[in-house]
Amino acid sequence: MQYRLFAILSALFLLTIRGNAQAGDSIQQAPVPVYDSLSATPDNLQKPNPRRVALVAGVNVVAVSLSLALLNEVWYKNQSRGTFHFFNDSREWLQVDKFGHAWSAYNAAQVLSSRWSWAGVNPKRAALYGSLTSYAYLTGIEVLDGFAEKWGWSWSDVAANTVGIGLYLSQELAWQEQRIQYKFSFHTKKYREPVLQNRADDLFGSSFAERMLKDYNNQTYWFSANVRSFFPRSNWPAWLNVAVGYGADGMLGGFENKWEEAPGSWIDRSDIKRTRQFYLAPDIDFTRIPTKSRFLKTTFSILNSFKFPAPALMLNNRGKAKLYAFYF
Repeated sequence: MQYRLFAILSALFLLTIRGNAQAGDSIQQAPVPVYDSLSATPDNLQKPNPRRVALVAGVNVVAVSLSLALLNEVWYKNQSRGTFHFFNDSREWLQVDKFGHAWSAYNAAQVLSSRWSWAGVNPKRAALYGSLTSYAYLTGIEVLDGFAEKWGWSWSDVAANTVGIGLYLSQELAWQEQRIQYKFSFHTKKYREPVLQNRADDLFGSSFAERMLKDYNNQTYWFSANVRSFFPRSNWPAWLNVAVGYGADGMLGGFENKWEEAPGSWIDRSDIKRTRQFYLAPDIDFTRIPTKSRFLKTTFSILNSFKFPAPALMLNNRGKAKLYAFYF
């Protein structure tokens, strides 16, 4: 779904705000006790700052409203519309696009929650507010899809959004930290056959930015686990993570490698197998690198949504294994 690209861009923009909020003047809060609940506010916790709470609430309403209005204007306005309907795209792109939905939802929830934390809201309550706002925003986009004749409301998209937000919120409620982070990486690819290169350019775009957002063959989504957070007494470096990734290759269409090049002229490249790929690689948790620099805190916060380039082992669903000396 094309609208996921907009969600990613929104998440990337919000990440800069998250970094600035973390690096700048923030309200210091005491550690959250294990007995804390969403409704509890122990005396040793600093209470919310009313002005900051009002500011965050207002910014969220305006940002979400303007974002949906802009998306409607620049994308859906030029699409044919009809009555609200459903569309089952659960098998499209070998589900790589669903991993993208979840990544966008996870990062948006994290960013929006950090705003509430900056306002002095109870950490668990901040995580809940941010998650609900993220869910409302992505659901709003899904509603727009529901009226577009080319697409429709996708329950699998909604499920992916729920998984992404659930991954963030469950960790905040259980551990008050993200021990398993959801990350993204991308690389470019050139096709030897002109017909395949033309198809890729037409389907995914020719610029690097377009390919990064549209080419599901070269996107990888990672679950990056911080070992030290699970085993605090170990000598494992606090910044070193272990990541497992998912991607796919050989996709020249959403459901099959067959397309109409010109009216009545079809190209069938079913000989190119669509494969699922699974990865194992080390990673870096930048937020666990000690620094007092506001600039570095902001930079690390942004970088932590992306998988650090590193050696990787790939195994696909056809039994092929490959070791990369450097993979992104």
